[in-house]
Amino acid sequence: MTYHSARETLKPAPITLPTYAAEDLTKGADQAHIVLGDQTYTLRITRAGKLILTK
Repeated sequence: MTYHSARETLKPAPITLPTYAAEDLTKGADQAHIVLGDQTYTLRITRAGKLILTK
């Protein structure tokens, strides 16, 4: 007979996160502003296709 601990047999339910295309956020441009509370951040898509988020 094989026994398993609860840690081995119980796995947390996967978390489904909202997913957004960067191009949708920037509406086809290379930058967008994102507001969190009273702070505004700039999301930029580089020529190399990387994302940069700055205050």
